[in-house]
Amino acid sequence: MNAFVLDAFDYCRREERREGQIAVADLPRLADELADHSGVLHWSLQGGANKLGHAQLTLSVTGPVQLRCQRCLTPFAFAIASESILILAKDEAGADEIDALLDDDAIDVIVGSHAFDVAKLIEDEALLALPLAPKHATCPDQATLDVLKTAKKDSPFSVLKNLKQ
Repeated sequence: MNAFVLDAFDYCRREERREGQIAVADLPRLADELADHSGVLHWSLQGGANKLGHAQLTLSVTGPVQLRCQRCLTPFAFAIASESILILAKDEAGADEIDALLDDDAIDVIVGSHAFDVAKLIEDEALLALPLAPKHATCPDQATLDVLKTAKKDSPFSVLKNLKQ
């Protein structure tokens, strides 16, 4: 099942749960950050309420994507595995109020709507899961670079020293 538009508050009130998958190519902002547009993200969305009675969504997004290493500029696989708890507010003022009340950095407060785009929410979650500067743990050509770094370099002044003699 692909993503959808829903009434977020009704979804939470009914404590619905849906899951599906969405192609990376269907998420343009995410695709722009990747080395290629292949792959599929799996998602699940659970509605409910927190202990204070506020509408709450629990979103899980997982799946492999191809990032470009910032050291060697070659692609490498990165596994997105993210889960977020999102409390829904009716407007920005309500969001600020709930955020101050909860005082928990692990929970995000967002403005919900009656036409909530789940694909955009999935894309946001995937983007937040990406590293700021993606890098291989060890780049594939690192051995060659290590040899070059350890090789003894001739001083550019050694030629001048020979001329003096």
